[in-house]
Amino acid sequence: QVQLVESGGGLVQAGDSLSLSCAASGRALTNAAMGWFRQVPGKEREFVAAINWNGGTTKYADSVKGRFTITRDNAKRTVYLQMSNLKPEDTAVYYCASRAGDGTYFTASVHPHEYTYWGQGTQVTVSS
Repeated sequence: QVQLVESGGGLVQAGDSLSLSCAASGRALTNAAMGWFRQVPGKEREFVAAINWNGGTTKYADSVKGRFTITRDNAKRTVYLQMSNLKPEDTAVYYCASRAGDGTYFTASVHPHEYTYWGQGTQVTVSS
């Protein structure tokens, strides 16, 4: 069993910064790729950022490129999402996800269906 727990969400103003954390426990693969996704009511979950098993490769949605940074600390089994210059359109529930032990589980992916484990989500609200 794998557990992912996000933290760090909250209410901020446009232009502010916020850092999210995702702590993995249980049988989480320390060499699995991880991703951050977000969702607003009535819309599909969308890709935000992903990182491969050792942090050497990262991917970002165009909407957050240059403003968000994904990192990981395998010793702490934690993935981070540093968000800066936040905009009202960044308001969403942010989810952390982990790939499982399939053939390419260690490579970063932008596709939600390629992630097996998901956290419960943390709300980020950006006021204008």
